[in-house]
Amino acid sequence: MDFINGVTFGFMSQRGEWEDEEAFKSLRLLKERCAIDHVILAVVVEQPTIHSTEIEWQADSVLSDREVMGVIDYAHELGLKVILKPMLNVSNGIWRAHINFFDHDVPCEPKWSDWFASYTDFISHYAVLAEETKCEMFVIGCELVNSDRRERQWREVIAAVRKEYQGEITYNCDKYQENHIAWWDAVDVISSSGYYPIDRWEQELQRIGQVVEKYNKPFFFCEAGCASRTGAKWLPNNWELDGSVDLMEQKEWYEEMFKQTSRHKWVGGFGLWDWKAHLYQLEESNKDSDYALFGKPAEETVRNYFKNK
Repeated sequence: MDFINGVTFGFMSQRGEWEDEEAFKSLRLLKERCAIDHVILAVVVEQPTIHSTEIEWQADSVLSDREVMGVIDYAHELGLKVILKPMLNVSNGIWRAHINFFDHDVPCEPKWSDWFASYTDFISHYAVLAEETKCEMFVIGCELVNSDRRERQWREVIAAVRKEYQGEITYNCDKYQENHIAWWDAVDVISSSGYYPIDRWEQELQRIGQVVEKYNKPFFFCEAGCASRTGAKWLPNNWELDGSVDLMEQKEWYEEMFKQTSRHKWVGGFGLWDWKAHLYQLEESNKDSDYALFGKPAEETVRNYFKNK
């Protein structure tokens, strides 16, 4: 696997937002300003609640296949490698990790078997799209923590995806879950969300390294990032953290992450979080407390790191 100098693009975009010139300009700026060679395209679909078994991937709000394919084609024109990442959210705002059902099917209750049937339809559709557009990698799931224990069903999902897509596949597990998945052998690349506190990188890398060695697979952080607000470097995974804008705290976190991960040769890259399809004005960057990199000091840290890899 080539080292992945990547950033996630377009998370939470709605239908039509990848078709206008603003989105194409944003992707072009991402390459120019961050020196990326990979882009992770996040296509978001939803299910109503954590106990719903129907995934609404054909809803009118979801990015159309045409616009997704258009952005993939444009990314390739820019010389970028594309990692397609369909992502499942829950409409009522509860984090996708909490999607859960009884371990054993019970009549009149929502079932894992029904959810996985719907999930397989959803992810197989995008596997076909990834194959048609020659995406370099495909992410079969993201941070679906409670489902991780359903080994047989995930192996069935992987088998269904491989019927449609011939490239490399990965599963983006959540932070702290790397050593709790029993089916890493079935994917080509191990990946996880690297939202680790600034003072915990080395101990977490030691733990993850044992998983990488056990399965002898390439590894990268499919997500990694820190908000630009006070306290975020200690809880980078908490997107609801209350704090004032602090651009330098974000920069400090990135500097430490790159320093610590560079000591471990098995870390094969990043899909940093994140870059919007519709950017705020550059002069407004010093007011943004979210994870976005555009125009912030952390952007320069990312660019310098990627340029030297």
